[in-house]
Amino acid sequence: QVQLVESGGGLEQAGGSLRLSCAASGRTFSSIAMGWFRQAPGKEREFVAAISRSGGSTDYADSVKGRFTISRDNAKNTVYLQMNSLKPEDTAVYYCAARMSVSSATYYYTSEKYTYWGQGTQVTVSS
Repeated sequence: QVQLVESGGGLEQAGGSLRLSCAASGRTFSSIAMGWFRQAPGKEREFVAAISRSGGSTDYADSVKGRFTISRDNAKNTVYLQMNSLKPEDTAVYYCAARMSVSSATYYYTSEKYTYWGQGTQVTVSS
C-alpha cells in the first residue's frame, strides 16, 4: 500500500505561481513512478505531468508544457509540481498518483496505469 497526501493548493491570481507537494508513505519511494492529474468541475480527470521513479524521465500535457515542472526528492519521499504562469483554466482539483515501477526510466500518463491516489488539493486561479 502507498498513502499519498497532497498539499500546496490555494487561490492564486493569473500569472502567479504555486507549488504542490505530494508526500508518499508505505513503500520504498524510489520504486514508485508518480504522476499529477487534475479535474475541473464538469470535466473528466486529465493528465498533467508524470515522472519516472528515478526522476530522470518526465512528461507533460501540452496545456502545461513550459509552465509546469514535475520533480521528486526521493530522500524526502515527495513529488512536487511547480506551476508558473497560472491561467484561470488551470483551476481544478489536483491529484497525485503512484504505481510501482520495475523500470527506472518509465513514466505513465494514463490514469488507468496508476494504483494509488491522493485525496486531491484545490487550485483556483482568478483572472
